[in-house]
Amino acid sequence: EVQLVESGGGLVQAGESLKLSCAASEFFKDDLAIAWFRQAPGKEREGVSCFSMYTSRTLSSDSLKGRFTISSDYNNTTYLHIDSLEPEDAAVYYCAAMTSTRCSLSASVYTIWGPGTQVTFTS
Repeated sequence: EVQLVESGGGLVQAGESLKLSCAASEFFKDDLAIAWFRQAPGKEREGVSCFSMYTSRTLSSDSLKGRFTISSDYNNTTYLHIDSLEPEDAAVYYCAAMTSTRCSLSASVYTIWGPGTQVTFTS
């Protein structure tokens, strides 16, 4: 079973940009959908964006559109680029995968999860 590992989190300041990476233990198959979620303390896990390896289409949260961009190298890494970071973006960011040609931002349908990478704001 493919394993996922996120990286790229750390200390950030408002207005900065950040690129998170999600590396898989094997090459992506074209029937995979890879998504990014985030979870802030005391809040539910929130779907951010999804990338379909089959269609190359993306699906992003309506409330987060514009500052978050998902992409993939089509080998084994998916990225989440975050522009103009805001304090509300502080969270643990997870990538997840499922066997599907279509995207979803529902956490319950994803079967493989990475351990997460922390994004923390500093003044």
